Amino acid sequence: MRVLFGLVLVVGIGLAGFAAYMAKNRIGEYQATLAEQQAKIASNVPLEPVFVLKRRIAYGERLTKKDVKIIAWPENAIPEGAFQEGTELFPESGELRTVLRVMEKDEAVLALKVTEPGEDAGVSSRLAKGMRAFALRVDVSSGVSGFLRPGDNVDVYWTGETRGRNVTKLIETNLQLLAVDQIADGDRNAPTIARTVTVMASPQRIGALAQAQSSGRLTLSLVGAGDDTEVAAIEVDQNQLLGIEEKVKIEQQAERVCTIKTRKGAEVVEIPIKCTE
Repeated sequence: MRVLFGLVLVVGIGLAGFAAYMAKNRIGEYQATLAEQQAKIASNVPLEPVFVLKRRIAYGERLTKKDVKIIAWPENAIPEGAFQEGTELFPESGELRTVLRVMEKDEAVLALKVTEPGEDAGVSSRLAKGMRAFALRVDVSSGVSGFLRPGDNVDVYWTGETRGRNVTKLIETNLQLLAVDQIADGDRNAPTIARTVTVMASPQRIGALAQAQSSGRLTLSLVGAGDDTEVAAIEVDQNQLLGIEEKVKIEQQAERVCTIKTRKGAEVVEIPIKCTE
């Protein structure tokens, strides 16, 4: 009986081993086939070299060759502004670029996220061609309770007196903030009650903002991220706010009548004629 039991046990172990061996071979074949198919798919997509980061880099840091690496990137999905040539990212002059916003590990290095070689991360590096920086005075109420950050867009409202009326008028839309106080890092998260904000605008618009700031009070309104809605002209006075209809008196000018006098005997008659003046 013991011999029979031992024989059955040995046969069972053998069968189990054989089944495991067959399963291992099948899994190996499946993995090999899968790898082959993936290689075929990859070979059908043209790849291009792109510089990405080896580590997380914060605003204001200098970008060095030790911070980047080259990876193969699908040609049809390369981000706009990505660097593909080493001499383009690191020129022969040896001047380094400065990071303008936080970038994460394995993120592609983009031109809009770094300065030109040798430049720092100051406000001047963010100005587009033909644009200027201008500072606006704000407080806790006019500055959206301190929740403004560099990179946000705002609408500007002017409140003052015009033609004997106190009015509030929308004077500028979608102005981009370059800095809040002396902070130009758009990745800061802590709210700050700012005293000034620096906006980017054309010289013409800056002239209008300077005049508005000196003649009344400015209030900022935060524009939602990605909101490209066109805003119509807005002007509100106190009567509109309270729903008061202003009555306008219309004075009717009496029609001018011209006459000539004609004597008929002892009677003088006035005859109406067309006025010549």
